[in-house]
Amino acid sequence: MVRISVLNDCLKSINNAEKKGKRQVLIRPSSKVIIKFLSLMQQKGYIGEFEEVDDHRSGKIVVQLNGRINKCGVISPRFNVKLNRIEEWVNYLLPARQFGHIVLTTSSGIMDHEEARRKKVAGKILGYFY
Repeated sequence: MVRISVLNDCLKSINNAEKKGKRQVLIRPSSKVIIKFLSLMQQKGYIGEFEEVDDHRSGKIVVQLNGRINKCGVISPRFNVKLNRIEEWVNYLLPARQFGHIVLTTSSGIMDHEEARRKKVAGKILGYFY
C-alpha cells in the first residue's frame, strides 16, 4: 500500500496515542517536514522531547507526549493562504481565539500563523494543533 501523506500518518498516530493516554509514540517514516512540524509543537509546549532514530532506511522518530494535545491534523490539499485571509482560517480551524496554532509553509520556512503575521508572509497551510 502506498502512503499518500506521511505528515498525515504522523499526526494521526500522535492523536491516537494521545487519546489512549500513551506517554510516547513511534513515528515512521521520517521527513524534514515532520521534524519541522514537531519542533514547532515542541516550542509551543504541546509535546516533550523527540529523537530521530536512523535505521539506514526512511528513519523513525520517538516522540514523548505530555498530554496537552487535544487534536492535530493536516489540511489537504495545501491551500494558498493570503496574509489578510489567515484570520478566516483561524476561525475555521481552531476552537477559540487564543487557543491552538495553524502551521504554514512559507518562503521563510515552516512557522505558525502568529509568526507569519508578525513577519508579514503568507504561504500554504500545512495543518493545525491545539
